[in-house]
Amino acid sequence: MHSSQLICSLVAALYFTSCSDSPAPTPDPQPIWFEEVREASGIDFVHSLGSKQRFWIPEVTGSGLALFDADGDQDLDLFLVQGADLIGEGEPASSDELWLNNGDGTFTNATEAAGISESSFGMGCAVGDYDGDGDLDLYVTNMGPNVLLRNRGDATFEDVALEAGVAHNSWGTSAAFLDYDGDGDLDLFVTNYLRWNSDSEVPCKSKLGSPDYCHPNNYDAPDADALFENQGDGTFRDVSTSSGVAEVFGNGLGIAWGDMTGDGLIDIYVANDGMANQLWVNLGKGKFQDRALLKGCALSGEGKAEAGMGVIFEDLNGDLKPDLFVTHLRAETNTFYSSGSRRFSDDTRKTGTAQASTLVTGFGTGAADFDQDGVLDIYVTNGRVGDAMPRFSNERPLAEPDQVFVGTGGGVFKELQPRGGIAEDFFSVGRGMALGDIDGDGDIDVVLQDNSASVRILRNVAPKKGSWVMCDVREANGIQALGARVELTQGDLVQTRQVQSAYSYCSSGDPRVHFGLGSGSGPLQLEITWLDGTQEHFNGLAAEQVHQLVRGQGQ
Repeated sequence: MHSSQLICSLVAALYFTSCSDSPAPTPDPQPIWFEEVREASGIDFVHSLGSKQRFWIPEVTGSGLALFDADGDQDLDLFLVQGADLIGEGEPASSDELWLNNGDGTFTNATEAAGISESSFGMGCAVGDYDGDGDLDLYVTNMGPNVLLRNRGDATFEDVALEAGVAHNSWGTSAAFLDYDGDGDLDLFVTNYLRWNSDSEVPCKSKLGSPDYCHPNNYDAPDADALFENQGDGTFRDVSTSSGVAEVFGNGLGIAWGDMTGDGLIDIYVANDGMANQLWVNLGKGKFQDRALLKGCALSGEGKAEAGMGVIFEDLNGDLKPDLFVTHLRAETNTFYSSGSRRFSDDTRKTGTAQASTLVTGFGTGAADFDQDGVLDIYVTNGRVGDAMPRFSNERPLAEPDQVFVGTGGGVFKELQPRGGIAEDFFSVGRGMALGDIDGDGDIDVVLQDNSASVRILRNVAPKKGSWVMCDVREANGIQALGARVELTQGDLVQTRQVQSAYSYCSSGDPRVHFGLGSGSGPLQLEITWLDGTQEHFNGLAAEQVHQLVRGQGQ
């Protein structure tokens, strides 16, 4: 995650030049796509690391957030993961917070009423109905132990991690609920970063000679990830060793999952920081094997291990096969792994994203059709992990601008100007990010968790090039059909999405699938491929609506 002094100096030069053969011209300014509405929303959460900066590596890693319907009223509420002082000095630590959507653009702080009092050093969160009771639960990763907040059905929560067997005492980062064994309930995968404690810290300095954060490899302490099998009775069994997942260690930060090999089984991808990424291929019968090298997504196209942070697994080039997009350290490109018939290939240089991404350090990321032209766009929130020149902001040396890459079709993107799609440059230490329609107007908004700063709420105001449709895909018992794939056809326009909440960095987004329809016309036809491989059709759906599609109610 943190660059060497050599790389820092190289980036200083790259800021003014380019890693490509010739510098690209500055794009013409485009209309504003987002406006900041946090103040109007009433959300006053500020991410905190305590009163003293020690330059210990955990300080620059957190934190994430979740967009989900906590109270069952059909709008998106917000859970924000809080940091803490690493050794408990100073003021008492603040809690993670739950903010309920009032449906009018404002939110109410419901943390105390919800029974949430979680003041550990928080990292990330995952959302899913693990107990199958019809409401959404939260798993929160910490600097150990982690927390499982069971939703009682009325937006109040109780921590049942110990009873459930998932109070995992490691440095957890991203996590995901997923049904890897196809038995109808949600299992749990947790990425872990380092085996760290305060005694393992050593002083590091930047090239400028000032105190700075160390590279993760300084600690030589990568950790194994964890897999928990849902037993169907509210408890989990740790199958990390028996499944094979504990056999390979890494500095795990980001996670994505889905069928990545075309065999109908759920696979798991882990973005590691400064080490080869892992692709845990599901072999069936509870067994996994890391085949990232074989499948072409462990290293960059140049054969280098990069500093993986956030991940997207979605069809980004329109060939109806999901691709991988991984955010990285400055002086490295964010990497676009295009899905082929047997393996992934690094097609970053073909996408138009390479040059711009070398200047910044990407963390949270997500894909959505913000302008509804029928092509996915990519949002990346950025923020450094070490000081170097030149800076974007002297006031906040680690702060960087976010980026929006506008999809033009065929896996080619163009960086939106002004940067981040907002009226004026804004520099932040971006970490967690989640996407969803928070104001109920049918387009996709962005919520951002910045390190040691206020949360940001970006309302989508992009000029629209077409209509939209959104699908809330459910199993027959009413739970969200995580892992199902939805293919939409309207005339010549064909698009596919995965029902997914775990992506980005340490965060969870709205799993409802959203399609921009561009200039398409005619009836909408949707084909859902359920997790067990069966298919069902839902035809004649109207645009500009949210449709709940329940298994067994199609054709």
